[in-house]
Amino acid sequence: MRFFEFQRNARGETRRLLLAFCLTVVLLLVAVNAALALSWGLTWGFWMPGELSFPRHFFAVNTGVTLLFVLGGWWVETSRLADGGGPRLAEQMGARAARPSGDFDEQRFCNIVDEMAVSSGMKRPQAMVLARDQGINAFAAGWDEDDAVVAVTQGALTHLTREELQGLVAHEFSHIGEGDTRLNMRLVGMVFGLEMLFRLGQDLFQPDTRDRRTVAALIGLAIMAAGWLGWLAGHALQAAVSRQREYLADARAVQWTRSRDGLGGVLRKVLSQRRAVVVAQRAGSSVQHMLLVANQGTASQTEHWLDSHPPLALRIRRIYGRDMGPLPLLREEPETAAATTTPVAPAAAGDNTAGWTLS
Repeated sequence: MRFFEFQRNARGETRRLLLAFCLTVVLLLVAVNAALALSWGLTWGFWMPGELSFPRHFFAVNTGVTLLFVLGGWWVETSRLADGGGPRLAEQMGARAARPSGDFDEQRFCNIVDEMAVSSGMKRPQAMVLARDQGINAFAAGWDEDDAVVAVTQGALTHLTREELQGLVAHEFSHIGEGDTRLNMRLVGMVFGLEMLFRLGQDLFQPDTRDRRTVAALIGLAIMAAGWLGWLAGHALQAAVSRQREYLADARAVQWTRSRDGLGGVLRKVLSQRRAVVVAQRAGSSVQHMLLVANQGTASQTEHWLDSHPPLALRIRRIYGRDMGPLPLLREEPETAAATTTPVAPAAAGDNTAGWTLS
């Protein structure tokens, strides 16, 4: 599969998944109204003489309250993540500004960010470092290019060659250029809004001070059931969108750097670490999809619907066209050579090189 065909497929799949997300909200509204109608019938309507009737504006109020929680939760969580832009979010995850004047590895990282900004035609994002994290990882954050950041872990600076670090930075630049950072924060808000509806039902289901449940408990149980299904579907769709964007960013990184061994080497070294990624644990599940790699547990043949990232082995296979084993955590290039050798510039963003293929 060629890069440009692969990128078109990933974008098309993302659009279909976003439409499915909107359909999930519509189905959630139907489910909540149906559940509340059943609860009304069980608690009151079925026992009254005559035909079953509902209070005035019953369904309109149910729909309005549901949308208030879903859209309100979306707005609250999105505003929280966007407060201060990319740098603020990166600082919350433990990152600090890179210090190129006092560290060779950070100088090399800043140079690569500068090169990638020129080759991609994008505004230079702020370079940041997670200095306490020894796992190989990175993330991009920000609503747009004006407040974007690219952050890498100390483990990435320590263990990656210049070519590999260039592939990692190109991957994160793709997330910024394709609008993935903005899309990810909106998806987090959507899922949080769906979760708020579940919490509403949970609060209604709780017993009173005398440990008794009232009629409201039945309504709360109905809302919990509908909200949980919506939350589960929302998480699955969020993860599916995130996986497609990772495939797209992988393809863009190889296209821009003209090297499979850049990003491919990064992922193969991550395979060799065989330990939890510290930044993923610190960041929490709500932003794991922003990372280069996330905690995935043990390998399994079963599809992980809620995984925010594709399996590492599958990403490596797509890059090389075949299975490749892990690489040792060694930086083969001498620092003196890296400091004196002029690097080959990455491919320009509009370079339509057709010779590189993924499989």
